[in-house]
Amino acid sequence: MKQSMSFIPTLREVPADADVKSHQLLLRAGFIRQNASGVYTYLPLGRKVLQKVEAIIRDEMNHAGAAELFMPALQQAELWQESGRWYSYGPELMRLKDRNDREFALGATHEEVITSLVRDEVKSYKRLPLTLYQIQTKYRDEKRPRFGLLRGREFIMKDAYSFHASQESLDEVYERIFQAYSNVFRRCGLNFRAVIADSGAMGGKDTHEFMVLSDIGEDTIAYSDTSDFAANIEMAPVTAVYEKSSDPAKELEKVRTEGKKTIEEVSSFLNVEEKDCIKSLLFKIDDRFVLVLVRGDHEVNDIKLKNYYGAATVELADTITTKEILGCSVGSLGPIGVDGVEVLADLAVEAIVNGVCGANEEDYHYTNVNPDRDLKVSTYTDLRFIKEGDPSPDGQGTIVFAKGIEVGHVFKLGTRYSESMNAEILDENGRSKPMIMGCYGIGVSRTMAAVAEQFNDENGLVWPTNISPFDVHLIAVNMKDNAQAELAEALYSSLQQAGMEILLDDRQERPGVKFADADLIGLPIRVTIGKKASEGIVEVKIRKNGEMQEIHKDDLADTLKNMLKEL
Repeated sequence: MKQSMSFIPTLREVPADADVKSHQLLLRAGFIRQNASGVYTYLPLGRKVLQKVEAIIRDEMNHAGAAELFMPALQQAELWQESGRWYSYGPELMRLKDRNDREFALGATHEEVITSLVRDEVKSYKRLPLTLYQIQTKYRDEKRPRFGLLRGREFIMKDAYSFHASQESLDEVYERIFQAYSNVFRRCGLNFRAVIADSGAMGGKDTHEFMVLSDIGEDTIAYSDTSDFAANIEMAPVTAVYEKSSDPAKELEKVRTEGKKTIEEVSSFLNVEEKDCIKSLLFKIDDRFVLVLVRGDHEVNDIKLKNYYGAATVELADTITTKEILGCSVGSLGPIGVDGVEVLADLAVEAIVNGVCGANEEDYHYTNVNPDRDLKVSTYTDLRFIKEGDPSPDGQGTIVFAKGIEVGHVFKLGTRYSESMNAEILDENGRSKPMIMGCYGIGVSRTMAAVAEQFNDENGLVWPTNISPFDVHLIAVNMKDNAQAELAEALYSSLQQAGMEILLDDRQERPGVKFADADLIGLPIRVTIGKKASEGIVEVKIRKNGEMQEIHKDDLADTLKNMLKEL
């Protein structure tokens, strides 16, 4: 492509509303432009990157045995009503009516459409397993679109769905797609982790997220410093062993702690460590209230709490509700003498000796609390968030934290949608049974942004070779110089014939503008045609490390091919 014939509007200044590197650089380098909040146009360079990412995805998905289709973005409300999600999905689902007053949704996801399609066409176990995928625009009315392509209201996604007659079949395909996803992100050059995750509103169980490590990530990843273990912080099990002190139990005592509400205030006032305090929090779990206990230096993990009860909703009780149920404010809440409310405790609480807890009376706390003597706990179980320095759950190394951007997610949905939408097959015995489903998504536009977030420097983007819009940026310093212009045209033609994708900067611009734009755009290799054009000598610069060398035109194609293989 000749730059004079393309559309690459670069910017010198950082846009005021662009908060993160990827957003800033994709705007400045002319890859995207914003149409509305969370809605973007992909300019020619951006579209080429997306096509490269999509090609990698198609290659891996096809190799994994999936078949591509294309489903409508406009979805009938009746399908969402069948699954029950029309009422539960929330305001992110964009809803509209046609001229006949029929209700539709713009596709935020396609579980309902694909389930109805397969339900109507597949009736026997002999047609399964079946894995179908598409690459399509999705629509979600995000409350706070931000970070450019990382959280938008319109975005490009690859979603896949698998259908099975048995759990063993689902497990096999899940592993195959998991590997395909790992291959996709590896080929895109990303530094990522596959982490154990929560299925959330999608339903189902057994799920992994693919997280790109980044300081701007909205999720915290807990991973081992010596093994492959990684999990979202809310899903990481705690396997720490709590040693109980051999100190003798002292007599329970109620003490006045006027004005001291927080663990920090109480522990400082009583001159005890936070780990010797018991934090008590009242939760409403579906329709029941549960008093949850954790150590003072720990935090309650509401996802673990939700999973323990198999609950639909978990909410921390507000101040008014807490006072109505237990008779005191949050700052004085405690488990001693509690009646009519279940008490659930984290494993660390059981090892506390002569600890401190609220007395369920304003401005009072108990000291010398010993759980085995003083508390009526229904169950001790893992209820807290894992912390840095905790042992890794796989027994190898210790836990460290990192921020991550989710770029892919794989779910074992089970029969969540097939049961509600009557997607059934006849098994080998002629009995009717619901299909078992899996669901697998990759954020295509988000992957492009995640690469831009990881691959940049102070001068601009630095694209990995596999998804760079072009292989080589060919720059003629002065197109008015006949020798340079002729060599530029000759090399443009010969390098393309050698199988390389070339962006030729043939604009009538100053050299400084051309070089600045080249660094901003970030193609893997820059070839500059300058004063030695008459000798057939060009300058080759590797964008990633700045290494430069002079090459004769006759050796250029082979040299560039070798460089691209090594980058």
